[in-house]
Amino acid sequence: MSEQTSPQITAASWLMVASLGLVWGGTFMVQKLALEHLPPLWVAAGRIGFAALITTVIWQMRGGGMFRSEERDWGRLIWVSMLSAAVPFMFLAWAQQYVTSAFTGVSMAAVALIVLPLAHFLVPGERMTLRRTLGFLIGFAGVLVLIGPAAFASSGSPLEGWGQLACLSAAACYAVSSILMRRLPPLDPVGLSATTLLFGAALVIPLAALQHGMPPMPSAEGLAIVAVLGLVPTAAAGLLRILVIRTAGPVFMSLTNYQVPLWSVVFGVTVMGEPLPGSLIWATLLILSGVALSQYGALRRLFFPRGG
Repeated sequence: MSEQTSPQITAASWLMVASLGLVWGGTFMVQKLALEHLPPLWVAAGRIGFAALITTVIWQMRGGGMFRSEERDWGRLIWVSMLSAAVPFMFLAWAQQYVTSAFTGVSMAAVALIVLPLAHFLVPGERMTLRRTLGFLIGFAGVLVLIGPAAFASSGSPLEGWGQLACLSAAACYAVSSILMRRLPPLDPVGLSATTLLFGAALVIPLAALQHGMPPMPSAEGLAIVAVLGLVPTAAAGLLRILVIRTAGPVFMSLTNYQVPLWSVVFGVTVMGEPLPGSLIWATLLILSGVALSQYGALRRLFFPRGG
């Protein structure tokens, strides 16, 4: 896909973004179960290693090709691969020792706000209009309402400031990788997904070994949980992310970051029996209002195609 192609937001785009929000929102719950069987970095290593293996096998079965035109950009492809998984995985794994989980959630929601000005200058058809900007700010406010005062609570760690910087750096990695991914020449999405995961595995697995030593052999249940993490929120969702960015654009893709904390709370309440936060309804209304305002044109074309 040429980088000059304007974003094409269709009903399939909305379905993919909604699916990503649902899947990634439930990932925290499944990952919590995995941590009962393996230490944190080995959970991450097992997840990304399994996803890399599955995706690479599928890629090779499809012929193993990458670029679909005469244009080649291996340099940008390597940067995309590193910034999509390897580097932010490293930042977050280190940062979460020193910051609250609430701050991590807010920093991931900030991806949308980082993408917006970058896309304005670097991606054709992604101008930062007043309506779009207000919509993203309202959506971010919804995330803050959902998380509440815990978003600004201190962990008490002397390295908290560096941890917060690492979280925001991870968010910036995701934002920049989305922009760079959109600007890649035509290529095979499965190949891009496999490359991203292979780079991530090459970093996370050695880090896990250095931090925790060799992992204990988990039970069959533990292996199944890690396999699910690798297959669904990592391999399958990673491919969906690529398809959304390459077709609908990075700004549209960033809407997922507002959904994830919302679905995380919903799963926590309905599945894990956690208390229902009183802010859930107001946060949902703000997030949905922000999405509707920022994507007004796309929604109008979706529901009123003749008049759009």
